[in-house]
Amino acid sequence: MTKHKIYTMSFASVYPHYVTKAEKKGRTKIEVDEIIRWLTGYSEEELEAQLEKQTDFETFFAEAPRMNPSRAMIKGVVCGIRVEDIEEPTMQEIRYLDKLIDELAKGKKMEKILRK
Repeated sequence: MTKHKIYTMSFASVYPHYVTKAEKKGRTKIEVDEIIRWLTGYSEEELEAQLEKQTDFETFFAEAPRMNPSRAMIKGVVCGIRVEDIEEPTMQEIRYLDKLIDELAKGKKMEKILRK
């Protein structure tokens, strides 16, 4: 899949996969939402509105109220690529979120996932 296709995919089309991945490992939608809100600064209501609007990834991150500065502490590999080495900003935000969901599914404690 090209970068352009990922950017134009609606966030809402991928969101259920994040939730399913977490729930398969005994985690919850509430935790997925907490991670997304931590990363982006969206309130629960704003997140729901973005999902209802079928906002694409690029817009989802561009309209985020406050990207968490602690996201720079997210390190590791997603899809064979180190997230800290990704140079394209939107792709890096997408992979940061992927990494956080991976950590949730692997059973990490929320304090560690949210870099507290």
